[in-house]
Amino acid sequence: MALMDFIKGELIDVIEWTDDSRDTLSYRFPDDDKAVKNGAQLIVRESQVAQFVYVGEFGDTFKPGKHTLTTENIPVLTKLKSWKYGFNSPFKVDVYYVTTRLFTGNKWGTANPIMLRDKDFGIVRLRAFGTYDFKIVDPKIFLKEVAGSDFHFHLDEFADTMRSRMVSVFSDAMASSGVPALDMATRYTELGDSLLQLINPAIGPKYGLELTSFLVENVSVPPEVEAAIDKRSSMGAIGNLNDYVKFQMAEGLAKGTGGGMGGTAAEMAMGFSMAQQMMNQPGGMLGAQGTPAVAPGVGVAAAGPVSAAPAMPDLMGIPEVAKLLGVSEADVLATLEAGDLKGKKIGSTYRITRAAVDEFLKS
Repeated sequence: MALMDFIKGELIDVIEWTDDSRDTLSYRFPDDDKAVKNGAQLIVRESQVAQFVYVGEFGDTFKPGKHTLTTENIPVLTKLKSWKYGFNSPFKVDVYYVTTRLFTGNKWGTANPIMLRDKDFGIVRLRAFGTYDFKIVDPKIFLKEVAGSDFHFHLDEFADTMRSRMVSVFSDAMASSGVPALDMATRYTELGDSLLQLINPAIGPKYGLELTSFLVENVSVPPEVEAAIDKRSSMGAIGNLNDYVKFQMAEGLAKGTGGGMGGTAAEMAMGFSMAQQMMNQPGGMLGAQGTPAVAPGVGVAAAGPVSAAPAMPDLMGIPEVAKLLGVSEADVLATLEAGDLKGKKIGSTYRITRAAVDEFLKS
């Protein structure tokens, strides 16, 4: 009797696992080096799958229910152990419980920027993050490729294991989607749905998983690209650059000489334009022979000292024109490239004539 009790104590007659946590993906039943007896009961609860592993090879898979372990119920294991006429003696086997319920609200994100080809910016670096929901659909592939022989595989371990793999799949899916970086912010929901169709075929056969939702919460570009986007938006808000430059000049003129460099440059340019118009008028400042027209009896000295405006050079570069007009060099360059201001490109720089500046001010 004592021997029978001893033998019974060395055998497993009931195999079950109650999941009292919310973060367990797989759990190996602790057999304490005991063997499973013929006719043992295997209990698999809802949202569980029991997977037998014999000497490193996958055996039978059991869905929810109560199963009696006989030759008929374990055909794969029977074949692996070469039981031709059924088994009567106890046997050793590893039993893994895999949770098949939906795991929600899992975070993903790019630890480092990913390189993508964009139709607006060419090669661009993007950062992205969001959440996803998933479930295990193939226990064998999941155990083999993700959990391995881990005794108790938790959700946080899964996140660490899958983060880089998810980002890799996300990068490939983003490259295939062809969605421009500028359109992503307004199309997060659409982007997530379209990426889901690309990600699932990649992770299903590879990891035994299925994503039920994939949400993109943010996609950001590097600061220098953001600055370029802001500059493009500003130029769009400005509209006609020619009118914008004139508006800046008018503002500087209204502020007077105390308005800074923009006001002084505007006055200089306005004065030059007015002087040229006066000289071109009949009976203007120049007489018929090209000599200064001075009233009789009035000498130059009587008129008092005259503050001559700084002479405008005949040929200028972009910095000189920008200083003269009170605008940035980028604005001058954009005006040149738009054709509103005429200039000749020599090498990598432009040369602008005094006449071209005057023509621009009149337009």
